[in-house]
Amino acid sequence: MCKLKISTDLAQLGNKADQTTGAISSPIYLSTTYSHPKLGQSTGYDYTRTKNPTRDILETGLARLENGARAVVTSSGMSAIQLVFQLFESGSKFLVSRDLYGGTFRFFNDLEEKGIAKFRYFDDFVSLKTQYDSAITAVFLETPTNPLMNEIDIKKVSQLLKDTKTQLIVDNTFLTPLRQKPLDLGADVVIHSGTKYLTGHNDVLAGVVVAKEPDLGERIAWIANTTGPTLSSFDCWLFIRSLKTFPLRFNRQEESAQKIVKRLEQHPSLKRIAYPGKGGMISFYVKDEQRIAPFLAKLKVITFAESLGGVESLITYPTTQTHADIPQVLRESYGLTSDLLRLSVGIEDSDDLITDLEQALTVFN
Repeated sequence: MCKLKISTDLAQLGNKADQTTGAISSPIYLSTTYSHPKLGQSTGYDYTRTKNPTRDILETGLARLENGARAVVTSSGMSAIQLVFQLFESGSKFLVSRDLYGGTFRFFNDLEEKGIAKFRYFDDFVSLKTQYDSAITAVFLETPTNPLMNEIDIKKVSQLLKDTKTQLIVDNTFLTPLRQKPLDLGADVVIHSGTKYLTGHNDVLAGVVVAKEPDLGERIAWIANTTGPTLSSFDCWLFIRSLKTFPLRFNRQEESAQKIVKRLEQHPSLKRIAYPGKGGMISFYVKDEQRIAPFLAKLKVITFAESLGGVESLITYPTTQTHADIPQVLRESYGLTSDLLRLSVGIEDSDDLITDLEQALTVFN
């Protein structure tokens, strides 16, 4: 049989895992430890931090989803980033997207302040290319960036790094493997905050790391076993359950986002909308930042909360929430100003979301 389409593969994930009973929903293996048949023998499972049957199903599915050799799931998106950066020696130098999730910036800034690593930041491919030299250990991309939605061509970056020892790491949280496959475009490692679109219900905290090559994947798995950022078996099962509807959810969110952008792009209360043309994330600048508080209070369907990618639409104020740890002067220097809001579009009816936004925007009149 030919290779299954993504939606079929995800809907079937784990369905035939239990040969004994034929259970359609794969079991949750809660055991932390496993018996040995005899001295020197193993069933393949010894201790659940190292290997767990429920987690195996999830990691195998995620590796296929990103066309990678090996996936490792972790307890959060930030633990996934930390896991990847443990690959590198102290004193390593990195080139990183300037517009960056605030938690990632906080982690990188802490590494730099402790003298563990050095970071240079770029705004686009030209500034990346200008700053790149052979001393760079890895390039870290968010594309589109959070929250300004700037895109960078992954393939062009990978071609720049071709025949060098520099690794390419891509955070693929916003577009997901449904719209962008960084490993196919030349990246070495792809990262997700699995909390977001992949699980998609605002009830699972998870991270994902997928390596392109087997050797690198085994190294990441070894570090994960050693340091223990393990995702629980129950959360792995919830993750598997969520992936079954992932294409349905994401396609609906993207369709609604496109309708919202089309309706609001000429709205008199907005200066500009930042949307990359795909995905479910929209950022927009309002004309009077002093009216942001009443605008947020007036929303009835959309919830004012951090995070993104869930079935419920959420709106975030990066200045005080997701990006508060970035110094004001720095974030405003590249366009993350206090008049910016970030909208994560859920699966509600798009007409209801548009109506909610339009009635709340009347506070700017």
